[in-house]
Amino acid sequence: MANTSARMLQLLSLLQTHRYWPGGELAERLEVSERTLRRDVDRLRDLGYPVDASRGVAGGYQLRSGGAMPPLLLDDEEAVAIAVGLRTAAGGAVDGIEETSVRALTKVIQVMPPRLRRRVDALRSFTVPAVFGGGPTVDAVALTVLAQACRDDERLRFDYTARDGSRTTRLVEPHRLVSLGRRWYLVAWDAERHGWRTFRVDRLAEPAVTGATFRQRELPAADAAEFVRERLSSLPTRYRVEVRVQAPLAEVERLARYAGGTVEAGADGSCLLRMNVDELEWVAFMLASLAAEAEVVEPPELADFLRATGERFLRAAGAQAPR
Repeated sequence: MANTSARMLQLLSLLQTHRYWPGGELAERLEVSERTLRRDVDRLRDLGYPVDASRGVAGGYQLRSGGAMPPLLLDDEEAVAIAVGLRTAAGGAVDGIEETSVRALTKVIQVMPPRLRRRVDALRSFTVPAVFGGGPTVDAVALTVLAQACRDDERLRFDYTARDGSRTTRLVEPHRLVSLGRRWYLVAWDAERHGWRTFRVDRLAEPAVTGATFRQRELPAADAAEFVRERLSSLPTRYRVEVRVQAPLAEVERLARYAGGTVEAGADGSCLLRMNVDELEWVAFMLASLAAEAEVVEPPELADFLRATGERFLRAAGAQAPR
C-alpha cells in the first residue's frame, strides 16, 4: 500500500507539471504497466482529480480544471486566499519569491474551477495595491500564461510595445521568465526574426498559446538570468554608473543582481559597482540601502545629484549644508 501511495503521488506530480502525457511514456516514468497506470488514474479520479484520457495508439492523460477543487485540505475561501496571495507575491510585493510564486500560482489556477477564478479576478480588479518603488506592474494572469507556455514548450503569440513606442505582434518559443530588479522579462526565441530576445512582460499584451509545440534550443548564456543581464547591459541608457563601495563583496553582488548591474572586487577590500540607468534616483536608492561608504567614479551628474539630495536631507534635519 505504501508503494501504491508513493506511486500515486508521483503520478499526480507528473500530471501537474506537464500539459499532456502519452500513456506509454507516463507508464515508463512510473515503471509500471499501462494497465496499472489506468487503475492509478481511476484512483485519482475517485479522489476528485479531473484527469482526461484519450484512447488509441497515441492516447494519453491530462489534468484539467474541474467543477471543484481537488482534496488539498482547502475550502473555497482558503483557495481564493492562496491564489490572491500568490498573485501579490508574483507581482514583486515580496522580494525573492516572485518566480516561485508564479510556479505555484500556475498549479493552483490549473485545477481551480471557473467560479473561484472569477472571485480571484474580481478581487484583483477592485483592489489597489500600494507597492513601494513605483515600478511597472504586470498582470498575474499573463504571468501564468507565459509560465505554462514555458513549461509545456508551446509557442506564444502576443502584442509587444518596444522602447520607442512601436507596436508589433510576436510569435515566440518561450524559454524562461526572469524577475530582475522591479521588472519581469520573458526570454524567448523569436520564430519570425530567428533570434533570441528578451521581452519586458509589462510591455506585452494578450499573450495566447497557439497549440504548436517545439523543441527547446540551447540558450547562448549560462542561464536565462545571465542572458537578461547581458542584454540589459548592452542597451543604450542615459548614464553609465561606476561607484566604488566599501562593503563586503557578497552584499554588493546581491544588490547588483537585483539592480541588473555588475560588481568587481578591489584589492583593498572595496567593490566597484557598475550600472546602466536612465534615472539617477534609482542609483541613489540602491546606494542608500547598502548603508556603506561610497565614492562616485562616474558620471559627474551622479555626484551632483547625491550632493543636492544630501543638502536637502540636511535642511530637513534642521542642519546647515556645508559650503
